[in-house]
Amino acid sequence: MNPQLHSRRAFTLLEVLVAIVIFGMILLTIYSTWMMILRADRAGKHAAAEAQRERIATRTIEEALSCVQSYNESLQYYSFVADNGDETLSFVARLPSSFPRSGRFGDLTTRRVEFRVEPDPESGKRLVMRQSPIVMDFEQSEIDNPLLLARDVEEMSFEFWEQRRNDWVDEWTQTNQLPKMLKLNLRFGSGGMSGSYSTSRDREVSRIIALPSMTVPSLYQVGAQQQQPGGQPGVPGRPGQPVPGRPGNPNPTPIQQPGGFK
Repeated sequence: MNPQLHSRRAFTLLEVLVAIVIFGMILLTIYSTWMMILRADRAGKHAAAEAQRERIATRTIEEALSCVQSYNESLQYYSFVADNGDETLSFVARLPSSFPRSGRFGDLTTRRVEFRVEPDPESGKRLVMRQSPIVMDFEQSEIDNPLLLARDVEEMSFEFWEQRRNDWVDEWTQTNQLPKMLKLNLRFGSGGMSGSYSTSRDREVSRIIALPSMTVPSLYQVGAQQQQPGGQPGVPGRPGQPVPGRPGNPNPTPIQQPGGFK
């Protein structure tokens, strides 16, 4: 018998089982590491999307409020409505061409803007924006398809600076006037993320926005007092009164000279 044949040994069944177990543990470790990387990547993208939607929502509201307008002569068109119960903010602004959806309205730059938190058809609640020219109602297409600013918005609330109280109030009943400052509060949900990488707590964003305009009095909207030829300043719709002794006066007052009237 050849002695070299006796020196060769094959793997036993126990050694094969141990090798399979070790190989399975290595595969499990690689799979676990890969899943952790995927979850971390998903959480990072979700956090970036949350920060982006928060920035867009607050920036859009700030930009619209910075262009707010109100005229006392046409208050039925320029009312300023902020309702914490309905989570609605509505006002008129002269918006720039860079404002979202401005291309849809062309040269109609003065528009009513409405921000509202309403139920999301998918889940939760969403923050949307609607626009319409100042003397027109919202079109049906604008009602059915508003501009979506953010999803998973749990709450939108406002506070207003009251000069007489020198403090913030949570109700603005003077719809014919503009507040000096407005505090915007937005609370965002976690967006349905679950697991150890989720942002389970709601995030709150607060901004204090100073409105750069005030309600324009009727006098400045209609025009200053008009000067009539040969007369005194009048009011809108009324001619000026003739001034005695001036050309154009049908009954000039005689001018007194030394020694009597001549």
